[in-house]
Amino acid sequence: MNLKRRKFLIFLGASAGTIAVSSCQKQSSTPVIEESPISITSSNNINFQPVKGPMPLTTSNQEFDIENYTNYEVVDDLIIPEGFTYDVIGSWGDKIGDSRFGYNNDYLSYIETGENEGLLTINFEYISPLPWITTYQKVIGKSLPFAELAAAFRQVKESGINYAELLEDSLRQNIMATAKEAMIDMGIGVISIRREPDGKWIRTNSKFDRRITGISGLEDGRYLKSTGPAVAVFKKKGKGYNDQLGDRIIGSFANCAGGTTPWGTVFSAEENFQNYVEEAVYPDGTSIDPAKEKSLFIGERGVAGLGCAFGLAGNKYGWMVEVDPADPNDYGTKHTWLGRYRHEAVGIRVETNKPLVFYSGCDRRSGHLYKFVSKGRVKNPTDKANSQLLTDGMLYGAKFNPDGTGSWISLEADTPVNPDLPEVHFNNMINLPQRPDGGSFKAITAQEVERFKQKYKTLGDLYKGNAEQKQGAILIDAHLAANAAGVTCAARPEDTQVDKNGNLFIAFTSGSPSKSDGSPDKRIFKGLDGEAYEFGWIMRLTEDDNQPDAMTFSWEMFATGGEPMEDGLGFSNPDNLEFDEQGNLWMVTDISTSKHNKTVPMNRVGQDGKPIDQPTLCGLFGNNSIWYLPTSGPNAGEAYLFGIAPTESETCGPFFTKDQKTLFLAIQHPGEYNGIRQNMASEIRQLAMKTTDGSDFVQTRMVPMGSNWPTKQVNDPPKPSVIAIRRLDSTPIT
Repeated sequence: MNLKRRKFLIFLGASAGTIAVSSCQKQSSTPVIEESPISITSSNNINFQPVKGPMPLTTSNQEFDIENYTNYEVVDDLIIPEGFTYDVIGSWGDKIGDSRFGYNNDYLSYIETGENEGLLTINFEYISPLPWITTYQKVIGKSLPFAELAAAFRQVKESGINYAELLEDSLRQNIMATAKEAMIDMGIGVISIRREPDGKWIRTNSKFDRRITGISGLEDGRYLKSTGPAVAVFKKKGKGYNDQLGDRIIGSFANCAGGTTPWGTVFSAEENFQNYVEEAVYPDGTSIDPAKEKSLFIGERGVAGLGCAFGLAGNKYGWMVEVDPADPNDYGTKHTWLGRYRHEAVGIRVETNKPLVFYSGCDRRSGHLYKFVSKGRVKNPTDKANSQLLTDGMLYGAKFNPDGTGSWISLEADTPVNPDLPEVHFNNMINLPQRPDGGSFKAITAQEVERFKQKYKTLGDLYKGNAEQKQGAILIDAHLAANAAGVTCAARPEDTQVDKNGNLFIAFTSGSPSKSDGSPDKRIFKGLDGEAYEFGWIMRLTEDDNQPDAMTFSWEMFATGGEPMEDGLGFSNPDNLEFDEQGNLWMVTDISTSKHNKTVPMNRVGQDGKPIDQPTLCGLFGNNSIWYLPTSGPNAGEAYLFGIAPTESETCGPFFTKDQKTLFLAIQHPGEYNGIRQNMASEIRQLAMKTTDGSDFVQTRMVPMGSNWPTKQVNDPPKPSVIAIRRLDSTPIT
């Protein structure tokens, strides 16, 4: 599809003790869909001066002068427009209930419980090995045997250790102690906060404050619950591993994005769970025995297989978790009708007298867009009984057509096996279920796919058990089942948000291929030259007749990443999305840390004489950033730079308060690549830049080596933290 910027589709429609910290507040991010069209009268004038980034933009609202860009200094701080400030609410290591603030905070949700007070729910996604290991003792106040583990794992390198075969008690104990602390630093947290008259917020440490960690239930009895067909698999004795816990689940981890319901619950997406437990399953949906895999590794450049040390069943991770922040005894429920895959976010559509609909994406190269439709109907959008609608329904995957149409394919036993051919993907490969062994195999020819279709006619032929168990196995193996059914392989769908008119917006972060996971469908996700496109898109999807349970839809790219001179909007790798009350879209980016501010040589040609690839060009965009995209009015379809993240970090989970005066934001993994910034060290780099009209120039860029954020004091450890952005005059942000 042609991605010229001026052809972007423009929206129609709506647009106990007290510890002093800083300011914050928020409401449900899930709109209740209106029955009639919404009229927006706001002119959508930009009411802030965009910040200056490293790349010239057409939306800077300033006269362009190349001299302002030939030298650029990256700042180890959150850069926001003049007239705004931010306050730190909480950081890694702070106390939460009987536990602590975890690492790498991600999705945020604020639910009001009274005037100027409420509950903030926080995802803790993963640990960044280098800064976590090198700063743990200083931040947490106790030591772990990192040196001993480094020596042990140095012998096996990154091939990993089979935990069950460990004979040395001291090594086993060291691994258990370290793995436990790492798992505690993942999961979900709830904190209570209140806004003071001066606009700042304090933590109130109420009975609601609590943690759901990666090992909740292991020792404290705080198990998570589960619903849906996969429970039948959890309870049965099948071919693979059974943890003997039935529908109870130990912990939640890899908690990335999420969503908030009109009835006051929060959904947390378990994304890269495959880094901690086995992802592959047998045809009956049961797990591979964690004791049989050499998957455990702990080191400064990687952490893997931690769940195997605790005997966790892999098929119980990779789900959407629902938590009621206002119930202090609720430690989460995994709704298996929503599917098991590398979940990133959830978009929730709630309309009276219509089925409940949940959208989500699988954040992998070749991951799919999914939609759950409930069997029952919503009676009252704010009724907590709506959670029960998630216990029965159907999961679908999106099939995109090049002409801007599409359809939903059900993931059930009767669905025909009809995979897309390898040749329609950029790497000429598609992963399919391996039978009878379980797991997957790479199909690289049309003949392999044809043989697969001849042998297995329906999804039910690929999975084992009675009707309920088969459905459970399909949901457990959702990604491979979707591949087999012909669901379109997409470009890392990292967020899904529903606007007030029912349109779905999807952030597709990157269209680059992967040798292991696969790649996007090149008929849909391609650059102007028809090749793989790294910088990403934001898509708008509209269900036919605007019905939530429609089985067909239309789609068009609303915004495209990339350099302005190449018809991009100046950002790269869009990630989390959030709508403000005026219907404008806010977006944060997810450029891989290793690409931040990476040198781009003269003429953009490498030492081998070949043009450098697009992932390397991500260095042009600098740090991760925050963007404002009007969806109506004279500025619709443009992107304005609102903020720039601290060094080697990512901004996540943007969430507005109901009065629009505060924007919550999570700052994740500062100093992820270089760790602590020592003595304010920086490095000078040269980047071959282009102006908005394509003229070449060289930028000298000063880049901090590591981070000291949020304290910004010399040699202080970088700490993931949650902040609140507000105007100094206390007026609404939007």
